[in-house]
Amino acid sequence: MRSMAWEAFPEHRIEIDAQPIGLRVLHDGRILAETTRGLLLREGHYPPVVYIPREDVRMTRLARSDHSTHCPFKGDASYYDVRDDPEATRIAWSYETPFDQMSAIRNHLAFYTDRLTTEALRVESAGAGRGAESQRG
Repeated sequence: MRSMAWEAFPEHRIEIDAQPIGLRVLHDGRILAETTRGLLLREGHYPPVVYIPREDVRMTRLARSDHSTHCPFKGDASYYDVRDDPEATRIAWSYETPFDQMSAIRNHLAFYTDRLTTEALRVESAGAGRGAESQRG
């Protein structure tokens, strides 16, 4: 399905960088996600967001919440809580059936990095080592 918002607001820009992003996401020292295939999405004046492929997320640590929102450019977002921490609610979201213009983020999750610990991972060629830089939001 295509979003009509793109035609109504042609000045609105969403860009997805072609270069893969490496990111590790932790909650209480335990890994929630780890990828070297993240997609960096830039939208208007919002901070950039890394979308992580679902297969790089430890989905068993997350529980889908009943909360959802709608973006006229991306579609309906579903939210996720940390399964074993009732205080860690809505820490991630996913556009499970995004509009056609945003199909690249289908089967990806994004995390609120200000609520979790993140580590940037170097993305290198096959066989090379990787390093990490830690950042607490």
